Amino acid sequence: MTAVAVLGTGTMGAPMARNLAAAGCEVVVWNRTAARAEGLGVRVAATPAEAAAGADVLLTMLADADAVAAVAGPALAVLPEGAIWLQMSTVGVAGADRLAALAGERGVTFVDAPVLGSREPAEQGTLVILGSGPEAARAPLAPVLDALAERVVWLGAAGAGSRLKVVVNGWLMAGTAALAETVALAEELGVDPRALLDVTGQGAIGALYTRMNAPAMADREFPLNFPLALAHKDAALAVEAAGDPERLAVLTATREQFARAADLGHGARDWAAVIHAALAD
Repeated sequence: MTAVAVLGTGTMGAPMARNLAAAGCEVVVWNRTAARAEGLGVRVAATPAEAAAGADVLLTMLADADAVAAVAGPALAVLPEGAIWLQMSTVGVAGADRLAALAGERGVTFVDAPVLGSREPAEQGTLVILGSGPEAARAPLAPVLDALAERVVWLGAAGAGSRLKVVVNGWLMAGTAALAETVALAEELGVDPRALLDVTGQGAIGALYTRMNAPAMADREFPLNFPLALAHKDAALAVEAAGDPERLAVLTATREQFARAADLGHGARDWAAVIHAALAD
């Protein structure tokens, strides 16, 4: 039976603790607001150190790197020899490096493993975990990770998980902001936003173009499907229709990126060549 101390029982941590207990792990939890740790069917500790004492795995799922660092110090000080710190919060690149250094100072094995997914996948145990850390930690962590995820992607040394998480979140946040502006544009033009979902197959068209364009961008090979110059024209039409370009900042920036790529000489290439507008060179 793997003993797991879970620090943080918020939207993600609470269902994760439940799933760990259901999978047969011995779970102790701590949360800054103790009431939110009640009702999980596991023991609630009064302090991070109390939770960590005797744990095989210390799992942190908190808001940011500062919150993690604040509670991890006392917890790491009492972890038994051979215990693993499974850091699953989204803390960014600098945050992951900072926490790895803290683990190194305390002589604790550190695994950086942020997750993809929100409340529902956490409840269902179907998260995707971006694991990074010593290969020797994988087998001891298997019972824990299996209880939480439908897929674990191992990426190399600690910190690689947080780097990929930053990349994925950048894509998701930009896409969500673009969707918000698209819905706002639809409403301004008197179009029912639900029609957008209907004609795109609930977003399937967007997913199709992601599958088409992302490999082309990564390989820097651009078989012509749609000329970049026409993509710039279409982006400009969307901004023009909005009437107030400053309000739709994402669409305005999109038009400007296509314009920049065209100015760099890529107008006749496939629209995936807009990647050149984002490259340092």
